Amino acid sequence: MTDSSANVQHGLIEHSHGAGVPLQIRSDRPRSKSVSDFAAIDQRQDLWRYLDSSALKGLDADVLAEYKNEVQFAETAGVTFTWIESTDSRVGLIGLPEDRVAAAAYTNASKTLLVEIAMDVVLVEPLRINIVGSSNTASALHLVIVANKFSDATIVLEHSGLGVLGENIEIDVQDEAKLNFVSVQNWESGSSHVAAHYSRLGRSSYLKHSVATFGGDLVRITPVSTFTGSGAEVEMNGVYFADAGQHIENRPFVDHAAPNCKSRVTYKGALQGNKAHTVWIGDVLIRVVAEGTDTYELNRNLLLTDGARADSVPNLEIETGEIEGAGHASASGRFDDEQLFYLQARGITVDEARRLVVLGFLVDILQRTGVEDVIERMTSVLEDKLGRS
Repeated sequence: MTDSSANVQHGLIEHSHGAGVPLQIRSDRPRSKSVSDFAAIDQRQDLWRYLDSSALKGLDADVLAEYKNEVQFAETAGVTFTWIESTDSRVGLIGLPEDRVAAAAYTNASKTLLVEIAMDVVLVEPLRINIVGSSNTASALHLVIVANKFSDATIVLEHSGLGVLGENIEIDVQDEAKLNFVSVQNWESGSSHVAAHYSRLGRSSYLKHSVATFGGDLVRITPVSTFTGSGAEVEMNGVYFADAGQHIENRPFVDHAAPNCKSRVTYKGALQGNKAHTVWIGDVLIRVVAEGTDTYELNRNLLLTDGARADSVPNLEIETGEIEGAGHASASGRFDDEQLFYLQARGITVDEARRLVVLGFLVDILQRTGVEDVIERMTSVLEDKLGRS
């Protein structure tokens, strides 16, 4: 297994990037609601260099259908669900599109689902929103989630069925609120899903943002977390499994724009089959005002067969040396022979040993969601995929 890492402690920087790796400065990207402000997509653009644009299946077009009818949710005490006009002043406050697909989805979603958790409300059970696709027509969806001050809730957003979806999600975690947000992508074959998640964290707030991706021909998720108040914390987790021909891409970005905040980014994936492809681009920006920052990002990939490819690029941009610590690490490789030997020495067959190693590697991230039925169902999906390998 190969490993590249960088560590920063109190302004001391050590890097082990390979020569020629371009530094991607996320903060310099243009942002716009208008599709026309972004050029047609091709692989010569760094933002899209890993992706064949034909896999988008029309999500970069000027005109998309709306996805409103496929959204399912249940009324819950302390929570309001409201379809509002996308021209409403509450839409677009947290984040604006950074690419053509997000702009197309933004422009074509005339209605936005506003989910608001009232102040001081503590939800014992997860709040569930199901996106159930039934068409391969390129469509747009916009959600705004507001966790008001002192609230504490878990939201599970689950995607299933057949869909071609461009999705924008804005998440406002206000002062001293806590939100556990879980996005599950368990699409059928033939689906394409490109999503931009924008999160804003207020003073002393906490966000756990988890992404679990197992189905769909193309799934590309760009989660952005921005600190706007001191003492906040974000935990960004991701788990994914790519089969033959699947393209799964995750591009998390943490913007430390306030002092004394903490971030932890941990993504793990496994790949099997010809042309299974995963991409992870992890960006962290520590601004001049973000003294006392504590951050670390990690990506691990397990390649189970020949013909699979994992691209992994961690990036740190640091504008102040007055930090607690910062670092990143990335590794992609095959099975750990010592783990396999340990299990086989105890009478476990080689196939069962491989299955246990992969499950142990990935289920660790699933368990961080803290949602039991998601852990059980997605573990079952993983077992089924491994059984077909």
